[in-house]
Amino acid sequence: MNLSHRPFGQLSRSSYNSDRKGAGTMSNRSGCSDCGEAGFGRRDFLKVAGAVTAVSTAGLSALPALAEESKPAPENLVKTLYQSLDEKQKAEIAFAWDYEDDRGLLRSHVSNNWQITDPKIGSNFFTKDQQDMIEALFFGMYNPDWHDRLKKQLRDDAGGYGKHQSIALFGTPGRDKFELVMTGRHLTLRCDGDSREHTAFGGPIFYGHAAQGFNEAPDHPGNVYWHQAKLANQLYQMLDGKQRKLALVEKLPAERMVHFQGANGTFPGIPVSELSADQTAHLQTVLSSLLEPYRKSDQDEARTCLKAQGGLEKCALAFYQEGDLGGDGVWDNWRLEGPSFVWYFRGTPHVHVWVNVASDPSVKITTAG
Repeated sequence: MNLSHRPFGQLSRSSYNSDRKGAGTMSNRSGCSDCGEAGFGRRDFLKVAGAVTAVSTAGLSALPALAEESKPAPENLVKTLYQSLDEKQKAEIAFAWDYEDDRGLLRSHVSNNWQITDPKIGSNFFTKDQQDMIEALFFGMYNPDWHDRLKKQLRDDAGGYGKHQSIALFGTPGRDKFELVMTGRHLTLRCDGDSREHTAFGGPIFYGHAAQGFNEAPDHPGNVYWHQAKLANQLYQMLDGKQRKLALVEKLPAERMVHFQGANGTFPGIPVSELSADQTAHLQTVLSSLLEPYRKSDQDEARTCLKAQGGLEKCALAFYQEGDLGGDGVWDNWRLEGPSFVWYFRGTPHVHVWVNVASDPSVKITTAG
């Protein structure tokens, strides 16, 4: 392990396991239970209360919008959280911007089930105010319409928010480049305040869900992400016979293969440029569904990165015969890929989704899983 860039002490021993049946590979450290409207802590309520007093003439109808506007941006919460950490906490979760270990540049790593540090966000390692900040910034990274679905996913996969998730901070928030990364089962999420050039979402991310056990039924009942695959399959049904032959690929690539190929890459499936106008319009609907769970600024950044590499027209769409649950011809596994855009949806045996989006294919990552 390379410690030359480690300013705050040794990296604590943490779990680092590919997803397997159950959550038994994770720490059994206790955490807090789901409570109230996640992502909106006590201090936020105080700020909103003060704002309501100042603009009471606006009327009750203005309160929901006022509450949303009064929430601190996740990037600001990262800075405040960092400033609140004592030296012991920093030694556990704070790293230099370019810190590397046996996984490579740690802030650029992604896996389907991993922890950068020990899962402590729901424990007394953090103060109550720090826990509130972490929870608020986590939910602040998502579209509010998705909060209830995220809570369900976290309950099904990890026992709830704060149970088996961890955070790490890279760089110095407020003074230099920084990135907060939250990891866990079916979770890699980043908040970087645009510190990383050319990248969307601050780097590669991961989401997934095992709604009813490790091996889901072909129709994935209760899975909060399965509708994305249903939309993609609707596009497959729109293809004619020749197009389907191009789009349908026999063998799945390895999950972790989400590195960029660049403009001269060989992308599996049917080139989007060979789709008709109505088919391309539906693919835009699929793309919107993929981006929908995240906050608008991240959605916009992903679209900007895609446009920089030539848009969807430079991508290809593949559906995979291998891993078709139930043999029903509803393709559980599919992939949208371009020069520096990979959105790899794996629905077998449950949903895993790998995302890597940038405006420049020179961006490097490391993966496992």
